[in-house]
Amino acid sequence: MLALEPVRDDLWRGSPHGGRPPRAFGGVVLAQALLAAGRTVDTERRTHSLHAYFLRSVDPTGEPVEYRVDRLRDGSSYAARQVTAHQHGRAVLSLQTSFKRPEPGLDRQTEAPDAPPPEECSDPYEAMAREQPECYATYTIPRVLDQRIVAPSTLERDARKDELGRRRTWLRIAAPLPDEPMVHEAALAYLSDLTLSPTAALPWEPHGAQRGGRPEVMLASLDHSLWIHRPPRADSWLLYSQRTTRLADGRALTRGELWDQEHQLIATVAQEALLRRRTNTG
Repeated sequence: MLALEPVRDDLWRGSPHGGRPPRAFGGVVLAQALLAAGRTVDTERRTHSLHAYFLRSVDPTGEPVEYRVDRLRDGSSYAARQVTAHQHGRAVLSLQTSFKRPEPGLDRQTEAPDAPPPEECSDPYEAMAREQPECYATYTIPRVLDQRIVAPSTLERDARKDELGRRRTWLRIAAPLPDEPMVHEAALAYLSDLTLSPTAALPWEPHGAQRGGRPEVMLASLDHSLWIHRPPRADSWLLYSQRTTRLADGRALTRGELWDQEHQLIATVAQEALLRRRTNTG
């Protein structure tokens, strides 16, 4: 999913895959853009943040996506890159990201959320494989990652009654990854996009694998921000705590935190999505 083909200096090519029909999954474009940027910095620097705009939907069955990297700055500690992704001759994603050399200093964090271990949580794709085998056979995401959904707490159920989505879910890349840190950072970006904007739709529709039929909500990611606080291991379980904080003007803002099983805060995420309730006219 993350493999990139070098085209020439600072230009790379990657293949998307399907997400919420009929669009490609934005997380794979986000991850490939970050990986392209990371290929232009020295290996001592680590990703600490990215900010991206999803400009157009990506065709999952069309031509590959090309990633052009602009080297904005190379300082002694920080390096900045801008990536523009194109498909069919049009810009589909614009990303700015920053890398830095690790340094000693203060190390504090907020309290980790409670959650049962992933082994005690439900797999949303089991029912999909059983009840929608034809759909499951063509769905890429369950082959790329493992997911377990934490049963909603009282706080999460009450939030959904107020039409503000809130949930916790465990995620990890399904197959072992190489030890290269940049690969894990790109894979973390991939994971961070999967359930964030759909959290805003939870008051009206369940997880996509459990939904079936026509979605109740028109949903499309508009932008994505990710801050990485500690080196991630994306092929180990990460608890994703997510909550929608604002619905207005046809947009939903959802924030998330990714925690490892040692209760260390690995990353913080924010995403705004277009969200519109579908109306029945017949």
